Amino acid sequence: MHPSPDLATVRQWLAGARQVAVLTGAGMSAESGVPTFRDALTGWWSRFKPEELATEAAYRAQPQMVWDWYLHRRELVSAALPNAGHRALAAVQQREPPRWTLVTQNVDDLHQRAGSPGVIALHGQLAQDRWLDAERACCAQGLDATTLPPACRHCGNLRRPAVVWFGESLPAQALALAEQAVQTCDVLLVVGTSGVVYPAAGLVFTAHQHGAQVVLVNPEPSELDTVADACLRQTAALCLPTLLEP
Repeated sequence: MHPSPDLATVRQWLAGARQVAVLTGAGMSAESGVPTFRDALTGWWSRFKPEELATEAAYRAQPQMVWDWYLHRRELVSAALPNAGHRALAAVQQREPPRWTLVTQNVDDLHQRAGSPGVIALHGQLAQDRWLDAERACCAQGLDATTLPPACRHCGNLRRPAVVWFGESLPAQALALAEQAVQTCDVLLVVGTSGVVYPAAGLVFTAHQHGAQVVLVNPEPSELDTVADACLRQTAALCLPTLLEP
C-alpha cells in the first residue's frame, strides 16, 4: 500500500522546508465552477473539437469564430470566484513570500485574483491578449480595438488570446522559472492535477529526482501517485485551508 502521511505530518514537512513549490491544475479551478476546456464545448460550440478552436492554423483560417469562442470562455471564467484553496495559498504566500513559489497550468487568473504574488502561468492567461505575429513597429501605436478580433490598423496583425494553443511550446521564461522552482524545492505540493499533460507533469518527476518530498492533493488516484510521498485524498478547497493555516 502506498504511504499516506496525515495532514499533521505534511504540515511538519512544510514547516521545515526551506523552499516550497506548488503546482496546480484544472481540478483546483473546477471547485470554483470553471469548466474544463472540453466541458466548455456546450450548446452551439458542441459541434467542434478543441483542436478545431485552439490552434494557430484554426485562428488564421477563421479568426472571428475562434475569437468568439474565447470570448465565450472568458465570460464563463469571469463569473467564477477564487475558492478556499486559492485563498489559502495566497495567504501563505503573503505571509512567507521568499519560501513559496506557485506554478499553475490554469489560465483563469483565479490565483492572481485571490492575491497570490508572482504566479508562474505555464499555459498563459485567458484574460490577456498578445499579437499573433511578432510585434511590428506599426503595431505599437496602431491597435484598432473597434474590430473583432482587434488588429493593427496599419498591417492587419491580429491580437490573439495569450494562452498556449495545441502544438505550441510553453512560454520559455515561465517554464525556466518553474523548472528552477522544482529543482530547488524541499517540498512540492501538487494540487488538482492528474499528471497527463506534459511538459507540466514532468515537473513533478523532476522534483522527485532532485530529492523533494512530493505531496499530492487530489481526491482521485493519478499517474503521479508513483512518485508521491503523501497522497491527501481531498479537494483543494477542503484540504488547503487546514494544511496551510498558520
